[in-house]
Amino acid sequence: MDFWSAGIEGFALSLGLILAIGPQNIFVVRQGLLKSHVFAVCLVCSFCDAFLICIGVLGFGSILAGIENAEFLISLAAATFITGYGILRIKSSMNPIGMSLGKEEELSLGPTIGTVLAFTFLNPHVYLDTIILIGGASSRYSADNRFWFALGAALASFLFFFALGYGARRLSNVLENPESWKIIDRGIACVMFAIAGGIMLPFL
Repeated sequence: MDFWSAGIEGFALSLGLILAIGPQNIFVVRQGLLKSHVFAVCLVCSFCDAFLICIGVLGFGSILAGIENAEFLISLAAATFITGYGILRIKSSMNPIGMSLGKEEELSLGPTIGTVLAFTFLNPHVYLDTIILIGGASSRYSADNRFWFALGAALASFLFFFALGYGARRLSNVLENPESWKIIDRGIACVMFAIAGGIMLPFL
């Protein structure tokens, strides 16, 4: 049943990374509040994430997995990155800020998609999250199980973006409330620490 653990770990890691406040998430929420091109925006965000996750898992992760006797160092590096991310979320929860949604004019479909692509591919953090962190964490698994890891990670993106876009009106009060982000950030940190522990557990 290794494919289950691979898929679940990929799902949890991807969801934990994607939950952080960023311009892409804020844009999705605004489109949801405006009820403007919500399906297209959520679909593009999801496919972009899935594309980068596949590059990370099937490309970068495969390269790392092929390095002889590197499993421990790869696992240590992945666990260190993920633990560091968890610590950052703890620090963020000490002085939380909400999503500043403001007001946004409605755009036509073309400019809207262009804006989504810019928020996605011009953000350096997306490459760290999808290619380096998710790709690196997947390298501990066999080639078959890396597929399930990637599938779980991509599924998390699809569920998150569609929930965010279509649930924006109900979530707006929560997302604008700093106290909510204190809880969210600490929850993310717990997930990250658990994943890091799971990565290093076989070597202890």
